Amino acid sequence: MDPDSVKSTLSNLAFGNVLAAAARDYKKELLTQEKANASSSFNEEVDLDELMDDPELEKLHADRIASLKREAEKRQKLSMQGHGEYREITEADFLSEVTGTDKVICHFYHREFYRCKIMDKHLKTLSLRHFTTKFVKLDAENAPFFVSKLGIKTLPCVIMFRKGVATDRVVGFQDLGGKDDFSTRSLEILLLKKGIIEEKKRGEEDDDSLEGRNRTVRSSGNPDSDSD
Repeated sequence: MDPDSVKSTLSNLAFGNVLAAAARDYKKELLTQEKANASSSFNEEVDLDELMDDPELEKLHADRIASLKREAEKRQKLSMQGHGEYREITEADFLSEVTGTDKVICHFYHREFYRCKIMDKHLKTLSLRHFTTKFVKLDAENAPFFVSKLGIKTLPCVIMFRKGVATDRVVGFQDLGGKDDFSTRSLEILLLKKGIIEEKKRGEEDDDSLEGRNRTVRSSGNPDSDSD
């Protein structure tokens, strides 16, 4: 037999044995992996079953449901008291509005004053974000009795009430930089410092994002405040 032919035949056999061994190893690896996956899946199912039967987890779930229910009931009660919106009230409604809930912000305004319209815009935005505080406005011309009793001399005048008692106020824009183009966030920070609204929770939107990048309120040539 030709030596070269014998050498070629032996080489082919060796290559075939290598392929066969590789195939066996591959099948063995696949089988091992399938067993591992099956074991892992079984363990996950067992762990899940254990969690479902965990009394501490069940208690946490029940507590969470109860908390959500209480929050929903609270919001419904506040909504019935006029929270969550910016409303106009009359002088006849004033006492019941400011005494009927814990925290109230009342804007005394004049329909023709430009700065009162600016304050309206920002308070409307905040009323939607700070649900625990009631936001209302009252036409000063139509409420002479309370304008006199509260010593209101300059508009806009935002008065804060706690359980029916006037505790603080924002007169004109003097605490907001004295300019017309202040942001809703600036007013929010001022009201937070005065304690009439609560700090928003982590993850909520910033006022500036609610306003949008293109602010429509522009500076005017009006004086710092409008007089009665």
